[in-house]
Amino acid sequence: MAHTLDAVFAALSDPVRRRILSMLLEDDMAVTDVAAPFPISLAAISRHLGVLARAGLIARERRGRVVWCKLEPDALRDAGVWMQAFGRFDGPDLDAMERLLAGMDRPA
Repeated sequence: MAHTLDAVFAALSDPVRRRILSMLLEDDMAVTDVAAPFPISLAAISRHLGVLARAGLIARERRGRVVWCKLEPDALRDAGVWMQAFGRFDGPDLDAMERLLAGMDRPA
């Protein structure tokens, strides 16, 4: 589980990836729709999606010519279980996680 946690926390360390996860909390999205709000290339978005997929945070599925992304909450749950061991954290609350991630993406 430690290797998986390392990948999850490394994936969450980037604000673009946190914003992508926030977007996917709403619904599954095509890669092109994920990329639309970002001022970076589609190739850069694909690399971010690869990091998220390797961490188990998202799944990608090809439907015809379109690649769709969906949130896979199990990796976040595992991180939440790990954090619970410290006794200061409640169970994983994806709504609270969304608020946290949204707040981290705002400029200071």
